[in-house]
Amino acid sequence: MWNYNFLRTRLALRDSCFPRCRDGSKCNLFLTREKVLPTRCWQSVHSDVSKDQFRDSETFPVLDGHLPRAYRSTVEANLKNSEACAKRYSEFLLASRQRKEKDIFRHKNNNQKLLVHERLKLILDDEDFLELSPLAGHDLPYGTVQNAGLITGIGKISGVWCMLIANDATVKGGSLYPITVKKQLRAQEIAIKNHLVTVYLVDSGGAFLPLQADSFPDEKHGGRMIYNIALMSSMKIPQVAVVCGSCVAGAAYISSLPEECVIVNKIGSMFLAGPALVKAATKEDISVEELGGAFLHSRVSGGVDYFASTEEEAYHQVKSSIRSLHTGCPPGEPLGYDDPLYSPEELSGLAPQSFESHLNVKLILSRLTDGSRFHEFKAEYGTTLVTGFAHLGGHLIGIVANNGELTSQASLKGSHFVQLCSDRNVPILFLLNTVPLRQPATNLSQAKDIAMRLRAQASMMTTVACAAVPKITLVIGGCFGSESYAMCGRCFDPEFLFLWPNARVALTDGRSSFAHFMEGDEAVYMSEFELKELEKHLTEESTAFYSSARLWDDGIILPQDSRKQYEATPSKTRRLF
Repeated sequence: MWNYNFLRTRLALRDSCFPRCRDGSKCNLFLTREKVLPTRCWQSVHSDVSKDQFRDSETFPVLDGHLPRAYRSTVEANLKNSEACAKRYSEFLLASRQRKEKDIFRHKNNNQKLLVHERLKLILDDEDFLELSPLAGHDLPYGTVQNAGLITGIGKISGVWCMLIANDATVKGGSLYPITVKKQLRAQEIAIKNHLVTVYLVDSGGAFLPLQADSFPDEKHGGRMIYNIALMSSMKIPQVAVVCGSCVAGAAYISSLPEECVIVNKIGSMFLAGPALVKAATKEDISVEELGGAFLHSRVSGGVDYFASTEEEAYHQVKSSIRSLHTGCPPGEPLGYDDPLYSPEELSGLAPQSFESHLNVKLILSRLTDGSRFHEFKAEYGTTLVTGFAHLGGHLIGIVANNGELTSQASLKGSHFVQLCSDRNVPILFLLNTVPLRQPATNLSQAKDIAMRLRAQASMMTTVACAAVPKITLVIGGCFGSESYAMCGRCFDPEFLFLWPNARVALTDGRSSFAHFMEGDEAVYMSEFELKELEKHLTEESTAFYSSARLWDDGIILPQDSRKQYEATPSKTRRLF
């Protein structure tokens, strides 16, 4: 008969030895050669297991591993076979890593690109890298495709376990063979099951057309890679891409869909069809840079988020992006942090008297953030809005700061960044200083620009309203009109809204010429005296003191006290438990 009490005790011990996150759920683990790779929690594997339970395991029977003499011939035969298998494996592994000299020369000398293993060495921490399926693509019906033209594996970047998926352009020019697609889908499946941050190093010419029937149309073919990226985003699995070569056709989507994308100048490009196809279709001569180079996508299209001059700079950028993630169980209060390099006392001289007298908002940020450090997001695109990550009082925050008019590009950039913070549970600080008044359209082109701007601002308003993270708004200048809604004004329910004493809160700035604002209405029937009285009235009603007296905000703070005020807010607002 079973001893049910004994069985129940053993099952309880087994369950308690399984590592858990703080919410009680079991952590997923990778068990590798003598290693345990945690993916969802920062706790040690046996942190919840008592010493008594470990002592209890010592009562388990000890296995007898002695080899009887009768087994000697069998063991020797097995050993000989294992050595032969190991030798064959080593030969296959060596063959999978060999490349033709002409391919290496073209890749390094002609194209000025790093080899895929050199890229991995630059991006990974100084620890082992667990490469997955290195023999994939060996001796297939359509030939051998070394490593399936793709390196996949698990390693640490900035201390975070990541899945890396890196195209190898020295294998068939980075073309996507059916085995390449299958290998990438398997890597994504592992990342999904274990909630691994995923980094794509994209350098591919797209699908290998002669085998398109085996890599394009079916459910688990190429389109599934793109579907998985979108699915992983919905699961809040962070993804970062580096355009470190040509990204043509489907490869362009793989680099465009992740939350953050870095492009390397002169070697990185993205387009659905290259210059040769454009020439054949339209007879137009166009260069790679003009069609889809780094400057185009970082400054005009906004298709990428970071511009890097070199590959080394790009991989450093990826490490910075990974450091901005809130992965695993959040830590407690910070042990310490750096003061700004520039005195916060100088903020009083940077508080704008009017919109015309505002200076670059980065001067303000350099006197607010820890160590005056700021990891800027989409620096080359929509430059009238500054977005990025920083630490304030030791806590990671996202910053959205006006630096001019909220154009359509700036609004799209702001919407993207706020969504990024929401996905990563990063609190947001808005520095609000909107344009007091916009000139009316006088031609069709201006009317079209305003329509695009309104649509983009509406998108940003929706994103800000739906972002489920703590938000603090600091009005450092003007809080005018509908643009203030996109910057998390009072109506958009920030946890706190503070004003500097110079701030102005109104539909429009009474100190500006605004007769055209009421064109076709009261302005037509107003005398000059009545118009001046209205300006005076609006000017008085827009002061920070008028606002604070009516509880339109949570108080006025002096510019030099901004850091102190932030640190005094409840910790739940500054970080997420």
